[in-house]
Amino acid sequence: MIILAYYKFETIFLVLNLLLLCHLVSAQWKKILKHDAFPEHKIKLKEPNLCDKTVQQYSGYLDVNNGKHLFFWFFESRNKPQEDPIILWLSGGPGVSSLQALYYELGPCSVNPEGNGTIFNPYSWNNKASIIFLDQPTNTGYSYGGDNVSDTLTAAFDVYALLQIFFQEFRNYAKLDFHIAGESFSGHYIPALAFDINKYNHNHKAIKNFIHINLESILIGNGHINPLVQFKYYPDMACDSSYGPALNHSTCNQLRKDCKKCIKLIKICYASKNVTDCINAGNYCEDKMLGPYQAAGKNIYDIRMSCGNINSCYPDSQNIAKYSNREDVKTELGVNSSFVYKRYNDNIRIQFLNSGDIIRSFDIYIPTLLKNNIRVLIYAGDADYACNWLGHNAWTKALRWSGTKGFNNAKFTPWITASGNYSGEVRAFKGFAFLRIFESGHMVPHDQPVSSLDFFNRWIFKKDL
Repeated sequence: MIILAYYKFETIFLVLNLLLLCHLVSAQWKKILKHDAFPEHKIKLKEPNLCDKTVQQYSGYLDVNNGKHLFFWFFESRNKPQEDPIILWLSGGPGVSSLQALYYELGPCSVNPEGNGTIFNPYSWNNKASIIFLDQPTNTGYSYGGDNVSDTLTAAFDVYALLQIFFQEFRNYAKLDFHIAGESFSGHYIPALAFDINKYNHNHKAIKNFIHINLESILIGNGHINPLVQFKYYPDMACDSSYGPALNHSTCNQLRKDCKKCIKLIKICYASKNVTDCINAGNYCEDKMLGPYQAAGKNIYDIRMSCGNINSCYPDSQNIAKYSNREDVKTELGVNSSFVYKRYNDNIRIQFLNSGDIIRSFDIYIPTLLKNNIRVLIYAGDADYACNWLGHNAWTKALRWSGTKGFNNAKFTPWITASGNYSGEVRAFKGFAFLRIFESGHMVPHDQPVSSLDFFNRWIFKKDL
């Protein structure tokens, strides 16, 4: 009897401990959000008090059937959060954390040189807009999980689920204008996600409890959108840009020769849609168009800079990683204290390359967006080599939509900021605009914070650039 009582007591003690552990785990989350239409998805939500203590914040994870866990961080507008638009920011890579953009480009704060605190950013895009920064796909930034995503369309669906669950909980945000912004490989992510949102908006009545998302526009900075057209302009950017030649004469000649084969391989990929053909094109084009440039010690993100590697060009990235790996910061955001944050996960880029996704064109979704009155802004810092402005100028003119003729006939006009600076040139027709930004590399909001805030505020409030 004593032995039985002992084991009974031990069992009760174990159960109580498990219940206490479950309570402690769940206690760190302010709320758990679910949606009937997405039974495999849920959001775990916290209210951190970091970076910009003047605004309401939410952070947490979108959990997908316990296989994928996507981290996000939301900041309300500093201005009128009940009226100002909502922005979803997606960084590229693929595999670059959106916290890089938060801390280094357009977020409410930057990380100090010691990596132990933050500095208020007066030029943040949340001055007049609320912003969601999302680490996606899986294993990017604070996001984690065993289910690897290796293509854009799969990644887009999870993001759509996040928005539906978030807006179901926060109906006050759901009624506001919504925009998707990002840079680099988000030139793939954003058109695909916007296309999905537009499609579901037109069919949401057939699906229970779907919320109409007021998608107003997309903004893509120095994006990787149409490789077939954009790769043609690497030789011109390396050898004949307004900043002068970055490579010597013989290297330029070889670059032009290799570019012809690169374009040929991309055309084969597009025609066959065969994964192997697309992998071959991606590998060859990246090797031949980026390799010689990097071998010359040039920064692919800013033709004006020479550096041995990306870390030496952008030492602030190390400060961001140091701050993001602080235990107190991770605890405040709802991130496991043992998790190791990395700015960039190259394995994701390799996975997208091996699926053939990297070399595919995503401008095919843009005509449908324009047809449905969803405005499109393509902006590019003109010192970027990786996704250079010459390629953007070319593919925006090559795009086939109802306004092709009007857009191509439109002349570049000076972009004069509110402070009176001649900061770039813009070509626009109806809801489609291409903005060339002077003296800026790949990360425009960092290089030109005042000017970037100017064009951003004008665009989201439907004023002429």
